[in-house]
Amino acid sequence: RKVFAAGIRNPVGLAIDPKSGELWTSVNERDMLGDNLVPDYVTHVQEGGFYGWPWWYIGANQDPRHAGKHPELKDKVIVPDVLIQPHSASLGLAFYDGKQFPAEYSGDIFAAEHGSWNRSARAGYEVIRVPRHGNARASGEYQDFLTGFVLDDGTVWGRPVGVTVASDGSLLVTDDGTGSIWRVSYAGP
Repeated sequence: RKVFAAGIRNPVGLAIDPKSGELWTSVNERDMLGDNLVPDYVTHVQEGGFYGWPWWYIGANQDPRHAGKHPELKDKVIVPDVLIQPHSASLGLAFYDGKQFPAEYSGDIFAAEHGSWNRSARAGYEVIRVPRHGNARASGEYQDFLTGFVLDDGTVWGRPVGVTVASDGSLLVTDDGTGSIWRVSYAGP
């Protein structure tokens, strides 16, 4: 038995980048530090890497509940590739290797954001796209891709969980709020 990487609080989604062979994960970060801390994230995972949990996050930021503990780890913390709004509850992820969507989607990452339970304003409840512009690394940005799971009055009617690419190139998204699997197809501009 060997630890591949450490300090990742709750790595839920796992996928191998078909271009680079690297492991990527979507992570639910820690709670109870307020609405705006700590960002969830999507990142490639470095073998032997340390991502901070439970003492540090996003590099040299120490969790105040562990103040003064393990200062020797501070400079070892790897900063994730893409920070996502805190408490979005990033779950499943997939690399787009289909042919149905425009060519610029090739190799992009799609991640299901299950949605918050512990924020004063809702976060998540969507599928995001992490564009990679043909590169192996993400630029740090993400885009809302599949939204509408929260009504204007704040009622939640759906919660994305998993995402995969179907054989026809569409995306399939599981939703435990409705007990459904949604097919997202590209119909053209």
